[in-house]
Amino acid sequence: MSIEFPRKLECLFQPSRYKFLRGGRGGGKSWAVARALLLRAVQKPTRILCTREVQKSIKDSVHRLLSDQVESLGLEGFYEVLRDEIRGRNGSLFLFSGLSDQTADSIKSFEGCDIVWIEEAHSITERSLRILIPTIRKDGSEIWATYNPELETDPIYVMDQVEPRERAISVKINWSDNPWFPSELEEERRHAQKTMKPAMYAHIWEGECLPAVEGAIYADEMAGVSARVVRLPYDPMLKAHTVWDLGFNDAMAIGLVQRHASEIRLLDYIEGSHRVITDYVAEIKERRWNWGVDFLPHDGFAKRHQTGKSDAEVLKAQGRTVLATPNVDVEAGIRNARLVFPRVYFNSEGAGIPLLLEHLKRYRRNINRTTGEPGAPLHDSHSHGADMFRYLCLAAEQMTNDEWKPLNYGSLGIV
Repeated sequence: MSIEFPRKLECLFQPSRYKFLRGGRGGGKSWAVARALLLRAVQKPTRILCTREVQKSIKDSVHRLLSDQVESLGLEGFYEVLRDEIRGRNGSLFLFSGLSDQTADSIKSFEGCDIVWIEEAHSITERSLRILIPTIRKDGSEIWATYNPELETDPIYVMDQVEPRERAISVKINWSDNPWFPSELEEERRHAQKTMKPAMYAHIWEGECLPAVEGAIYADEMAGVSARVVRLPYDPMLKAHTVWDLGFNDAMAIGLVQRHASEIRLLDYIEGSHRVITDYVAEIKERRWNWGVDFLPHDGFAKRHQTGKSDAEVLKAQGRTVLATPNVDVEAGIRNARLVFPRVYFNSEGAGIPLLLEHLKRYRRNINRTTGEPGAPLHDSHSHGADMFRYLCLAAEQMTNDEWKPLNYGSLGIV
């Protein structure tokens, strides 16, 4: 058989432990991988696992793509396309499974695989990779990943580009590398180039990372934040303030901040769970900074039934100065945060700052499944850091380097 492939994808026929193919729409990477795997499995018995993070049904898999390519290549006499598998006459086998429901024990059934193809690999979690990779241990086994990167912190992107593995082939392939790029898609691409925001066009069509996940609440603000991630050493001439989003079973989120004129300097970020307030106070005090005010949300002033004391009272007993952040609704707080965002600088040397930036990149809204309309912010692992940042922006005008003076927040337009 004489089958043509884009020149960039000749690597599909070269042995390598890892093959990473990333790029935007129209590059033909999934189409080419399907063909390459089918041809390889014709040549010798091969067991191939086709996987992705979530596969609720076979319709969510590449089963249809492979079955279409079986027909396109004229291999109907060799392959038997079943509902959940594709079998070759020489014993080759294509299996389909999602990774999100796998455990270290259940995934052992795939130990004998020769090749794993991870489709839409930008969605793969770090947990899934930790479970999958050690399982694929057969001599000469390979792991292939096709994806359009969403964030630079996506686990598969980190594995591919940030911390590259040995014996890995990495290829970026886009529409411009596809000699069979259809005219219909070219019309769509040109329209998108004229109408889309540049960052979104670059992501969808050129395979570039986004500054924040699609639909992120602070997507526009995060687009320019990299210029404000700089080295910010602690200044002993300025007061250091803390801003808290309280949690115990959920995450406790604490920002450590200094203010110089209108500039808000986020020096570090602390996050934890199942720790008492005094533990965090001890960690904060270790820095021996020129401390100012601890800003708590209003629930921090309510007495806990377990102790009969409020978190504010516990902090005051530790010698801390405690004030409440302005009590405004979430949407008003988000609007204010967007206004304050350009004044916030992030310390590139702060150990917790990358985690906080990740939360801001991934902070998004609930989407109504029926209407598709966005609703209130999603409560997940990213919301606590984002809530702390919202409180920080509300408290920013109270942060002084002298004695605290109360302000009229109505006059600042925060309603």
